[in-house]
Amino acid sequence: MPVSLPIAETIAPAIDALLPELESIYKDLHAHPELSMHEFRTARIAAEYVERLGYEVTREIGVTGVVAVLRNGEGPTVMLRADMDALPVTEATGLPYASTLTTQDEDGSQIGVSHACGHDLHVTWLLGVARLMAERRDAWRGTLMAVFQPGEEVGRGAQSMLDDGMIERFPKPDVILAQHVMVAAAGTVGYRSGTILSAGDSLKVRLFGRGSHGSQPQTAIDPVIMAALTTLRLQTIVSREISPRDSAVLTIGSLRAGTKENIIPDEATLKLNVRTYDEDVRTHMLGAIRRICCAECVASDAPREPEFTTLSSYPMTINDAATVERLRVAFEARFGERAYETEPAAASEDFSLFGRAWDVPYAFWFVGGTDPQTYAQAKAAKKLNALPSNHSPKFAPVLDPTMRTGLEAMLCAALAWLGIEHEDASEGA
Repeated sequence: MPVSLPIAETIAPAIDALLPELESIYKDLHAHPELSMHEFRTARIAAEYVERLGYEVTREIGVTGVVAVLRNGEGPTVMLRADMDALPVTEATGLPYASTLTTQDEDGSQIGVSHACGHDLHVTWLLGVARLMAERRDAWRGTLMAVFQPGEEVGRGAQSMLDDGMIERFPKPDVILAQHVMVAAAGTVGYRSGTILSAGDSLKVRLFGRGSHGSQPQTAIDPVIMAALTTLRLQTIVSREISPRDSAVLTIGSLRAGTKENIIPDEATLKLNVRTYDEDVRTHMLGAIRRICCAECVASDAPREPEFTTLSSYPMTINDAATVERLRVAFEARFGERAYETEPAAASEDFSLFGRAWDVPYAFWFVGGTDPQTYAQAKAAKKLNALPSNHSPKFAPVLDPTMRTGLEAMLCAALAWLGIEHEDASEGA
């Protein structure tokens, strides 16, 4: 097994010098977020940055995706991935570099746009690693492939890059790695073998009624009542159909109907999200959703069956055990007790599609982004759930030490495969 170069002794000075530049890049990306599959500015910044470092850069893979390859002799090929897209969330962090951008959603409503999930930090981390690896080619051998992915938030980005011939156009990795900023004490790194992220499915359900005047409900089939009853009944899937030994989450994040208080509308729309950790549970949940929605429409004498649209679908992220063991050794050597085994998260990612498509091992881990004192106080008070989390308008990772920790973690991971410290140790592994 290759031995990772001791970062503290050899690369730390370069990290110190690089951090101000990365902070500037991060603040710029944070102030200029772009929605999924529209990351044109972000992709251009990433492509131009790595191209100046000597990487072979290919743009517009799967609309806005960027693939940068740096070859440095014989050795493994390591793919590092960062997602680029932002969310339709109005930022409320109060940061001096907060996003003030707005756009229109699919219904024509004005909404804010912000990096409420931390993808701007992910891009910045990968740019920093790309630069350190380019400037220290004496420290490693092999091929580094830096991938800047669009559309993670809508579950389309990874597949769009694969559909655009990514497997045929670029070197096959020996391992694929990625990380995500999460609610945890800044300075910590959480790894896990096996399932680390849930499967995620998002659906839009249109319920059809018959509109009328609000003063004459007997002439209508009220889709608002239909939607309300459906909303309540859907919650019983988890509470009454899923075993307490299993885990599942069903959230209805949007219910829209009508335009005026005295008009019963023709239809209502639900948007819902499901998270599961087991394929059988996932299949049951999706089937039960259809069964309940259709049954409520029959009970209301709706003029037609509901219409179902899949908004996104994410597989479970299941980390390779041998890959995580190698990461554990590297992380514990660098971070000591700040590296820990984490619990699975009820979040979902399309990152694993790369590993599945190439049929190579992959691993995904977490980097804490919450002020350590704030996190410790919330934990002591048993109020961790009150902390602003990913997708919250108030989600704002603290830059120190989050920027350094994520940079070091991704660098450690890459060097765990590519690094050369002692030839005898590498040859004997």
